[in-house]
Amino acid sequence: MTIDMRDLGRIGFTEDQATLLDLATDFCLRRSPISTVRRLMEDEMGHDPAIWQEMGELGWLGVAIPEAFGGSGLSLAEVVPLVEQMGRRLMAGPFVSTTLAAQAILVAGTEDQRRTVLPRIAEGVPASLALAEAEGNWDLEAVTCLAKAAGPGRLTLSGTKVLVGDAHVAQWFVVSVLYEGHPALVLVPASALPDGAMRREGIIDETRRAFRLCLDGVDLPDSALMDPALAQTGLRHLHLAGNLLGAAEMVGGTQACVDYTIDYLKTRTQFGKLIGSYQAVKHPTVEAYVAYEQARSHLYSAAHCFAEQGTGEIATRMAKAQADAAYSFAADRAIQFHGGFGFTWDCDAQLYRRGAIWHAAQYGDGAYHKRKLVSLLF
Repeated sequence: MTIDMRDLGRIGFTEDQATLLDLATDFCLRRSPISTVRRLMEDEMGHDPAIWQEMGELGWLGVAIPEAFGGSGLSLAEVVPLVEQMGRRLMAGPFVSTTLAAQAILVAGTEDQRRTVLPRIAEGVPASLALAEAEGNWDLEAVTCLAKAAGPGRLTLSGTKVLVGDAHVAQWFVVSVLYEGHPALVLVPASALPDGAMRREGIIDETRRAFRLCLDGVDLPDSALMDPALAQTGLRHLHLAGNLLGAAEMVGGTQACVDYTIDYLKTRTQFGKLIGSYQAVKHPTVEAYVAYEQARSHLYSAAHCFAEQGTGEIATRMAKAQADAAYSFAADRAIQFHGGFGFTWDCDAQLYRRGAIWHAAQYGDGAYHKRKLVSLLF
C-alpha cells in the first residue's frame, strides 16, 4: 500500500465540528470549573450524575452512533471537539469509556447486540471497555483472559482485567478474551458480575476512576460473544479510536496548561518585574504554545482522515505522539514556572501533569507510536 504524504497534511473542520466545539467550550467551562474538579476528586463516584444526564440530553453519547440505532449518524471526527474541551477542563465522567464501548459494538458486535445496546448508550446509559491486563501490553490482541464453552449455549470467563475505566457505573463491558485460541470480544452486562468482582485501583490521575475486574466464574449465554469474524478488526479499531480520543483530551489539557502558565506569568513579579518579561521564561512558553498548535493540527488531521485505510492509522499515531510530547512539556513548564508552589497539591499544574502521564500509558506513548510509524512510513 502506498501512502501519499500530502494526504497527512489535510485538516478538515466541518460545520458540525465547529458547532459542537462551541457548545462543548461553553458547557465544559460552566460545568467543570477547577473547584468542581477538585471536589469530585474526593467524591467516591468521581463525577456528577447530573452533568452526565445533561450530556445524554444534549445527544453527545449518540454523536458517533448511526441514526438507525438512535444516534446522530456522525463519526468520531465530531466526537473529537467534545473530548478536547473535556480534557481542557479536566471534566470527569464515563464519556470516553462509553463512546469507545459503543464503537466496539458498532464495529464488531452482532446485529442483535447493536439493536439492543446502542440505543441505550445513545440515551445516556454508560458502558466501558475491559481490555488491559496486568502485563501492560499495548497490543490489544495479546490476551490471556479466557472464554470457554460451558455446556449447551453457555460461556464461562476467567482471568483479570485492569484499568477498567468507570466500571462502577457501567451497565455493559466489552471484554477481550481468548476464545478457541483466537482473540475475541464478549459483551458482559454488569448484572453478570459476581459480588466482589470489582475493586477500585489507585491511579496517578485522581480525576478518574479505574477498577480491576475479576472475570473468574462469570457465566454468560453464548449470545454474549461478539462476532468472532470481526474481533480482530474491532480490536484494531478500538486501539486507534482510543488513541484519537486520548490525543483530543491531551490537546485540550495542553491548551489549559499554556493558558494557566501565561496567566501566572502576567501577574507574578520578581525583582520588581513581571516574570513573564524574562527570556528564560518567554522562550519555553512560546515553545509550549507552538507544540500545542502542532498537536492540535495533527489531531484534526487525524480526525479528518480517521476512517481512511492506512492514512488514518498513520495520522492517528502521529497525533498521539505529538500530543504526548506537547502535553508533557507544557505541564512540566507550568509546574516549573510556578516555582515551589508548582510542586504542591494546591497548584493545578500538577493535575495536568498527572493527566499527561496517565494518557501516555493508555494505548501507547509517543515512543511506541513512533516505532510503529517507522514500519508504516518506510
